[in-house]
Amino acid sequence: MQQPPDEARRDAAENAQWSRPECQAWTATLLLGTCLLYCARVSMPICTASMSQDFGWNKKEAGIVLSSFFWGYCLTQVVGGHLGDRIGGEKVILLSASAWGFITAATPLLAHLGSAQLVFMTFSRILTGLLQGVYFPALTSLLSQKVRDSERAFTYSTVGAGSQFGTLVTGAVGSLLLDWYGWQSVFYLFGGLTLLWVCYVYRYLLSEQDLILALGVLVQGLPVAQHSRVPWRQLFRKPSVWAAIFSQLSAACSFFILLSWLPTFFKETFPGSKGWVFNVVPWLVAIPASLFSGFLSDHLVSQGYRTITVRKFMQVMGLGLSSIFALCLGQTSSFCKSVFFASASIGLQTFNHSGISVNIQDLAPSCAGVLFGVANTAGALAGVVGVGLGGYLIETTGSWTSVFNLVAAISSLGLCTFLLFGKAQRVDLSPIREDL
Repeated sequence: MQQPPDEARRDAAENAQWSRPECQAWTATLLLGTCLLYCARVSMPICTASMSQDFGWNKKEAGIVLSSFFWGYCLTQVVGGHLGDRIGGEKVILLSASAWGFITAATPLLAHLGSAQLVFMTFSRILTGLLQGVYFPALTSLLSQKVRDSERAFTYSTVGAGSQFGTLVTGAVGSLLLDWYGWQSVFYLFGGLTLLWVCYVYRYLLSEQDLILALGVLVQGLPVAQHSRVPWRQLFRKPSVWAAIFSQLSAACSFFILLSWLPTFFKETFPGSKGWVFNVVPWLVAIPASLFSGFLSDHLVSQGYRTITVRKFMQVMGLGLSSIFALCLGQTSSFCKSVFFASASIGLQTFNHSGISVNIQDLAPSCAGVLFGVANTAGALAGVVGVGLGGYLIETTGSWTSVFNLVAAISSLGLCTFLLFGKAQRVDLSPIREDL
């Protein structure tokens, strides 16, 4: 007797999952990859103040350069998720990393091609955003297919910790490179390291045949055997899907605003402070916070707590409590308190990795990559507006409080929506409704 399609897809997914040694090897590799992704991404915010002095940019022009990353980032989210579901997320990640690593290393050369540095840097950031936009949707697709349900939150939060670790490394090493060799050295270093990582993954973790097949699909649109049809109508009829998308939008937008403007905030508000302190401490706190959130989430689920209850608790921490510390950040003139509030806000935001990011995999594991792409596209579009609006508010009001109020408002809206409508029932398989 032939198995129903949904059961056959479940069995195929279980057979394709990584063994424990494979999972450990890929987790470590993807952690480093996410770290380098953020090293390249954060290089521009770290260097913006120095580049503004060299090129004569004001706050609005600096805001254009910073927000332009998200112009490209929002355009490839769905594509990255679809390709990850279709040809394998690890191949999408490798191909994109080779391109944005090269672009990052070439950024100083682009800056000196002519007198229109603002145009060239904006173009460079748009292109980097396009290439990096596929990463997290492809990663979500990869982990939803290869990692067991009981280990998914910890694995995702561990890999996600690379974003904080990368920001930490860029803040520490980048601050020293800025003082010693100038802003150009920051781009050279992290672009080069990314290309070395690509060589390692290609040499040790991927077969040449698989990569050639992936390139064939990208270039020629070759058919593949994997089921890739996405039940869009079925997904978007569910309030829980819309709640997940809006909550991801809020989390991404809030994070992008802080990521882009915190270095400039500290540099201008506390000009006598050391860059390595405020560029390092918040992200040093965020790494163990991310790992702890993943461990806590999986532990609570294993103890019998309902999955959706755990996800909502994580969002209360990631969006609710973090926004309170963001508000406090705009109400103090003490450097030590500012570092503490920034560290608490950034650290608590990592709980989103074990909340909404995993909830998307709860809802639709068969097409988690493309659904995460839709959600992150919304977040990137909001990031374009949010980062640009942040620069406008600073320029027009002369106060950083308005930026942190904006972060708190966006986070609160996302939290309320998820608490009201969020669920953890699968919505991608029509015959079965499993209440979690």
